[in-house]
Amino acid sequence: MTSAISAMLVFMLALMFFIGRYLNYLGYEVNYVRNFTDVDDKIIARANELREDPIKLSKRFCEEFHLDMAYLHCLPPSVEPRVSDHMANIIDMIQQILDNGCAYTINGDVYFSVDKFPEYGKLSGRRLEDNRAGERVAVDTRKKNPADFALWKSAKEGEPFWVSPWGPGRPGWHIECSAMSAAYLGYSFDIHGGGMDLVFPHHENEIAQSCAACKKSNITYWIHNGFVNIDSEKMSKSLGNFFTIRQVIDLYHPLALRLFLIGTHYRSPINYTVAQIESASDRLFYIYQALYDSQIVLSQRDEASRKDSIPAGTASCINKFQDEFLVSMSDDLHTPVALAAMSDPLKLINDLLHTRKGKKQGLRIESLAALEKTIRSGLEILGLVPTSYEEALHELREKSLKRAKLTEDQVRQKITERDTARQNKEYERSDAIRKELAAVGIALMDSPEGTTWRPAIPLALQEEQVVAP
Repeated sequence: MTSAISAMLVFMLALMFFIGRYLNYLGYEVNYVRNFTDVDDKIIARANELREDPIKLSKRFCEEFHLDMAYLHCLPPSVEPRVSDHMANIIDMIQQILDNGCAYTINGDVYFSVDKFPEYGKLSGRRLEDNRAGERVAVDTRKKNPADFALWKSAKEGEPFWVSPWGPGRPGWHIECSAMSAAYLGYSFDIHGGGMDLVFPHHENEIAQSCAACKKSNITYWIHNGFVNIDSEKMSKSLGNFFTIRQVIDLYHPLALRLFLIGTHYRSPINYTVAQIESASDRLFYIYQALYDSQIVLSQRDEASRKDSIPAGTASCINKFQDEFLVSMSDDLHTPVALAAMSDPLKLINDLLHTRKGKKQGLRIESLAALEKTIRSGLEILGLVPTSYEEALHELREKSLKRAKLTEDQVRQKITERDTARQNKEYERSDAIRKELAAVGIALMDSPEGTTWRPAIPLALQEEQVVAP
């Protein structure tokens, strides 16, 4: 079964989960609630098409969602309520809104009266007169105001329903979020997140109904992520450019997708292109290779023999990284800057590992240990630490072979052919083999010990990046 979770939702969830990681790092106790809508119009319509129970259909997709989140190293929430398990909470909140005079009933339906909430529109900045019936608000001539929205929908044939004081039915979309957040976080809490498309009407309606139920209702920070574009065009099922997590991670490491997503500030639109995901995958390989090589060198030395000090240059590099990382993360979670701050310490690691000058540097082992620990700490906050660097490097190589439509044996055969060509001074043939592999994202690296290969951005995409404005 293919997961129906879109990349846009992933962007929002990755945002929420590294917020939790960062707040934990800062010493906060985080109570994160992620609710599942397992009853709504689209689910019911899809279930009817499949002749399946809507709740069972939702449960199936929730299980697939959990798998996707695990692939992406998204930490589980503190609690994960579902609409179907919280009907009592929802009905109680609707009754409270009715008792406070902010809703009305019509033949088993319950509508929120936006005219009763003068602050309606304070989140989105929209005025009531801007809201036209049929544009994100259901057309219903029975409503007192076209912008009024359903809190409870009376039962229709072929739909699941629950007993309520207003007759059998089910909740409207907006009320469920308010009821479940109030149940687990109270009426006032710190952070509420979602996509830009939820600002209106969903989050606007949440504010209105929560405040109508409890005047002290308040959310300190609203955070909304930008849209996902595909090759600079908005991702949409109607345009046929919609893709799922499973489709991406079939060819790319899940953490390459995570790195790609947090490589753009969450409020900005994120543009998914093959070149961009290739670049993220290449960068991830570079990071893990540097840290793995560092671990290998460190494992060959007795930890007890290390000194407690590091060179001033290493200390300065680490301090600069930590300052830039924390400042950028504290500045509205500016993850692109936080990621860029890793460049200097990673370069220093590679210098210490591979250059003559670096290998001769005093306190080299101590520097490598301190740098590796520092980078790992940053990766942990961003959710980018793999089970092991060695395993992740292997997986990145396997994914690159799949994209290149080659096997490990075929690449090794090409390396052997190239070695033979070089020995025979057939340099044009040797260069042709290198370019042939580079064209499909396989880079050859020569050393005194022989030739090895690593994943790379395919040559044509590298050239596109060079000429791009």
